[in-house]
Formats: sequence, C-alpha cells, structure tokens
Amino acid sequence: MAKRVRVDRWLFGVTLILVFIGLIMVFSASAVVANQLYGTPYHFVERQFAWAVAGLLAMFVAMNIDYRKYKSPTVVFSFLAVTSALLVAVFFLDRSHNTHRWIRLWGLSFQPSELAKPAIILFLAFFLESRTKLIKDWKHTLIPAVVPTVVFTVLIVLQPDLGTSMACCAITAAVMLSAGMELKYIGYGLLASIVPLYILIFRTAWRFKRILAFLNPYADPLGSGFHIIQSMIAVGTGGVMGVGLMEGKQKLFYLPEPQTDFIFAVIGEEWGLIGCVVIVAMFAFFCYRGLKVAMATRDNFARFLAVGITSMVGIQAFFNISVVLGLLPTKGIPLPFISYGGSSLFVTLATVGVLLNITQQTDY
Repeated sequence: MAKRVRVDRWLFGVTLILVFIGLIMVFSASAVVANQLYGTPYHFVERQFAWAVAGLLAMFVAMNIDYRKYKSPTVVFSFLAVTSALLVAVFFLDRSHNTHRWIRLWGLSFQPSELAKPAIILFLAFFLESRTKLIKDWKHTLIPAVVPTVVFTVLIVLQPDLGTSMACCAITAAVMLSAGMELKYIGYGLLASIVPLYILIFRTAWRFKRILAFLNPYADPLGSGFHIIQSMIAVGTGGVMGVGLMEGKQKLFYLPEPQTDFIFAVIGEEWGLIGCVVIVAMFAFFCYRGLKVAMATRDNFARFLAVGITSMVGIQAFFNISVVLGLLPTKGIPLPFISYGGSSLFVTLATVGVLLNITQQTDY
C-alpha cells in the first residue's frame, strides 16, 4: 500500500470549515439567551471554542499516529472496558435534565455515550479484519461482532437516550455491510428489535407523544408539537436567501435549545435555502472523501475504520437535519462539528484525525 505525502487536504479543509461555521452559529444561536441567563453573550461560544481547540489538537495528534497502532487487543479491549465503565458510572451520579448522560468534573461535563461510537468502530475494525471470509458465520462472527453494540445500546437506552443508541446500531450496520455481511441480516436485526422498540416508543408516554407530535404537531402546538412547529417556522422564514446572520427571531426563546439539537433551524432562518444546501453539500462531500479512501485502501482494518468514522458523521448529520425538517421524530442527536456540545465535538474531531491518518497511508 503506497503512502501519501500529505493528508487528504479536501477532507481536512471541509472539517475545518464546518467547525468554523459551528462556532459562528453557536454564537448567533445562543448570544441573546446566554446574555439573559449568564450575563454574557459569550457563555456558550467560549466553551465551544475551548472544546474546538482541544478537539483540533486531538485531531492533529491522531493525524500523526499510525492507525495500525490501534490494531492491538490491549488498545481495543481497554477502550471497550473504559467506555463500559463510564456508561455504568453515570447511573451513580446525579441526574441532569432528568437523564443520566453526563459526567461532571471540575466544571466540565462529558457524555460517555459519545465514546461508545468510536469504541464500536474500533472493535468492529479489529474483529472483522480477518473474518471477511467468515462473515456469513452467524455463530462465530456475526453475533460476537454485535455484542459490544448490544451492551452499549442497552446502557445508553437506560440513560435514556434512544437516538444515540440508534446511531450506534446504524454505524454497526454500515461497518458490517462493508465487511460483506448480507443485507438479510439487517432485516433479521430489525425484526428482533420490533418488540423492544414497541415497548420503548409506544409504551413510554413521552416518546409516544413525540411520535404523535411528529405525525400531527398542530394537534398540540403549545405542548408536544412545539419543537417541530418552531423549527419549521424558522426554516420557512429563511426563504431562499435567509434573513441574515444574527437576525433570526425563532432563537429568541421560541426555538428550544437553538444552539444544540436545532441549530440547523437557525441556519435555515438566517442563511436560507442556499445556506442549508451548502451545509448539506459539505457533509455529503465529507462522506464522499471518507468513503473514497475506504474503497481505495487494501487494508481491511483501515477500510472498516474509515467506513465507521465516515458513517458516524454522516448518520448523525442525516438524523439531525431530518428532525429539524420534520422528516423524523425528535431524537436529540447533535449536528456534527456545528451543534454546541463539547464531548461530541472533541470525540468527532479526534476520530476524524484517525481518518486523516489513513488518508496518508493510502494512495488514491
């Protein structure tokens, strides 16, 4: 496998642009709310900037570490063990927003569920590297491959965070399909999940309300349908050109959590259709470059890492944008690189650093 002199400059560039856009939009979406709640308009953007700097440093470090160093049982299983321990530890800490998702230390908060995604990707790349010819062996390959995903999914659902657990499952499916798994096994997995999903969605009152709100938000416009309605108003108000940066109105105590889950709605209002298309195009381009290197490498471990990291970004972007546009029920999944959230930004940038190192090792 030939070695490139430089990383993929296009992939590197689009990542930096998305992070820069994220900082701008976090400030635009949060300045007024932050000023009222904390006495300064810079409360959220200062924290996001600090995490962005830390994440970019982690990305540069990962860019310069040969990805093959991660192909070690010590690294893989230590990562799985630490992630599992942190996912269990959150249940012994105080609840925040009625959930057990955060570990708070020294004024910082971190979501262990963010580590679950790269941990799953690393394990699958390690486990499936030498088993592509045995991918049809459900007893010795398929079932062992999904055990960490099942464990993490259960722990994350109990937090509760169904959206992130679904993202973990989707990432797992993407990596295993790239390893040659037949599509029918996805169908088997969906059939096996029908009963748990029925219980989690239709037998859980607040999730069932979200489904009803998704189907008809105007049945309860001031209650369960409020999020979706305000999001669509924001996007619709932007028109083609947008109302201008910092000029949006829906973020002013109408749109809930405008700097996090619904930041794409703020982009839609302030940047308009053109801005939305540009953001979607950049995510599509990121996925194109990521999958291009995955197809070019001859190293199965590198290919599965590349597919996993690329799908992690693409799947989360798809879920977030679809929720904002009313195409999917509300899930609480951040928009990669852009939404406010330090742990998500840091982990995503660090994993992109691994992907960029793979581009150095692949001639395409």
